Amino acid sequence: MYLFLAFLMVPIIEIALFIQVGGAIGLWLTLAIVVLTAVLGTWLVRTQGRLALGQLRSSFEQLNDPTEPLAHGAMILVSGALLLTPGFFTDAVGFALLVPQVRMAVYRYLRSKMTIARFQMGPGSMHTRSYPGDNSSKGQGDVIDGEYQDVSQERSRKGPSGWVDGPQ
Repeated sequence: MYLFLAFLMVPIIEIALFIQVGGAIGLWLTLAIVVLTAVLGTWLVRTQGRLALGQLRSSFEQLNDPTEPLAHGAMILVSGALLLTPGFFTDAVGFALLVPQVRMAVYRYLRSKMTIARFQMGPGSMHTRSYPGDNSSKGQGDVIDGEYQDVSQERSRKGPSGWVDGPQ
């Protein structure tokens, strides 16, 4: 229902704003503002996107929860789409989403509306990462217990890549 209202109301708001602004400042200046906001918005989205990507990489490297950087990246992506859409209302919302404090407020609001059933990272989870000399995982240090099978001879017989079954 909310999505239907958004698709109905946003074009109506944009048309009304174009009529009002165009009547106040003229057609050519109105069109120049729309093009200028698209160019400026593209530049801002690129710079903010690089920062968000750096935060996401840092989160992965430090094995932190990547939810917040991913949410910021998604909001920057939505911001870029809104800024490339011609209109004053979509530009205002797009520029607002480029402000980190606004994104943080939106993130907190959305997080308060969601319930996470389970999130686990680190020792004991399915995907763990250990470093040489890291004694935190089960107190075994650098010892890795596992089994292996030499498949180099089998791979050469199977097919062109060795990973797929080819003609025998």
